[in-house]
Amino acid sequence: MLAAGVGRRLGDASLPPKVLLRFGGETLLERHAAILRHCGITRIDLIVGYRAPEVEAEIARIGARDLIFTRFNPDYEEAAIVSLWHLGETFSAGEPVIFMDGDVLYDHRMMERLIASPHPNCFLMDRDTEEGEDPVKLCLRDGRLVDFHKRPEIAHDWWGEWIGFSRFDPAIAARIAQATARIVEAGRRDALYEDAFREVVVAAPPGAFGVEDVTGLPWVEIDFPEDLKKAETEVLPSLEPLPEGSGSATLRRGAGA
Repeated sequence: MLAAGVGRRLGDASLPPKVLLRFGGETLLERHAAILRHCGITRIDLIVGYRAPEVEAEIARIGARDLIFTRFNPDYEEAAIVSLWHLGETFSAGEPVIFMDGDVLYDHRMMERLIASPHPNCFLMDRDTEEGEDPVKLCLRDGRLVDFHKRPEIAHDWWGEWIGFSRFDPAIAARIAQATARIVEAGRRDALYEDAFREVVVAAPPGAFGVEDVTGLPWVEIDFPEDLKKAETEVLPSLEPLPEGSGSATLRRGAGA
C-alpha cells in the first residue's frame, strides 16, 4: 500500500497524511485494516514517508502492529514510483500481491470482489468515468485489456477508470518490481508509477490480465479538496457496513498490500 506522499494537491498543509484523514470517526488506515482483515489478509506492507511517526502512532492506536509493517521512503517528496520501488522486496517474494493506493475511501465489496476474482492478475474498474488526463484508464478491445495509463497509446474500443487496486500473481508481481527498478535506476524518478504497470501489461500475452467491474459501488480517491467533500457527503453515507464477526482466508501470510 502506498501512503508516503505529501498530498499537496489537497492545498492544505495542516492536513495529516492522507491515510490519517478521518471519515465517520475512522481514519482511512483504520478502515483499510478492518476491510483487509475481513478479507483474510494477514500482512500489509505500508510505504510511509511524510509525517511517518504519526502513521506509526495510528498503527499502534488501532492495534494493527501484527498486520501492518511499514517501510520508510526517505525520498517521499519524489514521484510515487520511488515508493513503488521500495516495495520491490514484497513484489518479488513469490507470493500473490494485492496492490493499493492508500488514499481511497471505498466499499468493502470492492476488495471482496478483487480477491474472489477468477483472474490471478486483475484490476478493479469503474465504467462511470470522467474525461481528462487524471483518470488512469483501463483500455479494452474485444473484451481484453490492451492498455493501462493516464495517456494510453494503443487502440481500444472503450475504457473504464482504475480505482487504484490490483491483484497480481507472483510472476507478474516480480515483473512489475523489475520494471520499476529499471525505470528508477535509469534516473526516471519523476515517472508515473503506472508506467511500470503498463510496461508489464502491454508485454504480456493476450488475456493475461482481467478486470473486475465495480461500477455502482461507492468510492473516491482523495486527491483534491472536492474529493474530501465527495467522501463526506456522497461516499461515506453509501458504504455498506462490514459484516460483524466475518473473515476469510483467501489470501494469507505474504500477501502484500
